[in-house]
Amino acid sequence: MTFQATTHLLRRFLLALAAAALSPLALAGGLPGMQGLQHIGITAPSLRQATDFFVEVLGCEPYFTFGEFKFADDWMERHLNVHPRAAIKDFQMVRCGNGTNLEIFEYSAPDQNRRLPRNSDIGGHHLAFYVDDMDAAIAYLKSKQVRVLDTPSTFSEGPAAGLTWVYFLAPWGLQLELVSFPRGMQYEQGLDRLLWDPRHPQQ
Repeated sequence: MTFQATTHLLRRFLLALAAAALSPLALAGGLPGMQGLQHIGITAPSLRQATDFFVEVLGCEPYFTFGEFKFADDWMERHLNVHPRAAIKDFQMVRCGNGTNLEIFEYSAPDQNRRLPRNSDIGGHHLAFYVDDMDAAIAYLKSKQVRVLDTPSTFSEGPAAGLTWVYFLAPWGLQLELVSFPRGMQYEQGLDRLLWDPRHPQQ
């Protein structure tokens, strides 16, 4: 990793740490009653394919579906900021271990963009899963014919030192990531409040 890229990542981590290190009292001026992130919503080309991947391959737990959302007026535009004739065919809630919930949508819309954003695009995003054994997790994904991007990278210096990560792709191209830092990360030294960690969900 180049010095410039490392410097950029360090700046991002420091900004995140500044927010994470704040006490609940210091956050009193934020959103009233905010307890944390409850779910992340994603739209997939096929709800069945996406649900099967998250449940059968990644091990998430399926809960309930909502059914179709479709209106003859402009309800969809007013409430969801989509084309008035957009329709949600169905959407599924799943829980992935000790992480936040996922809300998986399948939409149709006259102006639908079928191209997934890359990380470099505005709106680009990815979902990261913590694993205890990076090598075992990668071997498992490959055994399921999941595309893993190159080989894992490990930070050896800076606030993220100790973090190993690698990207992989869902069958429809959604960007996903494996992360692991069994001995913690460098930034944790001297802090009482850390970034949220699915290994210790109550902390």
